[in-house]
Amino acid sequence: MNTLRFLQALLAAMAFALCAASPAHATPSASEQRVIETLIQRVASQKSMKFMRNGEEHDATEAAQHLRAKYDHFKDKIVTAEDFIRLCGTRSEVTKVPYKVRTADKRTRNSSDFLKDELHLVRRQAKA
Repeated sequence: MNTLRFLQALLAAMAFALCAASPAHATPSASEQRVIETLIQRVASQKSMKFMRNGEEHDATEAAQHLRAKYDHFKDKIVTAEDFIRLCGTRSEVTKVPYKVRTADKRTRNSSDFLKDELHLVRRQAKA
């Protein structure tokens, strides 16, 4: 009987280890997906803003397309809009160079700061 209990415990431990070792896939909730999509749409609407990626300027439409492509690529690692900003809107994965935005008045700032400000506005509007 002790052998049977030992084997049951061993099988249970192995099953637990297999479950723990399998890769977890994060996905944003429906509400976070809507927030992320709203952020992408807000980028697309910034017609007077230039988005700089790897030393090249891009218009709002191109920037939104790039963010959407990165979102599709990293979706299994994103749970929150903050994750989206960190993984998709902060820097180039290839060069590690931060993305920048330039406003109509020629001020330049990190895109992550711009996206965090936009996220704050989106969340505040959602509460209103």
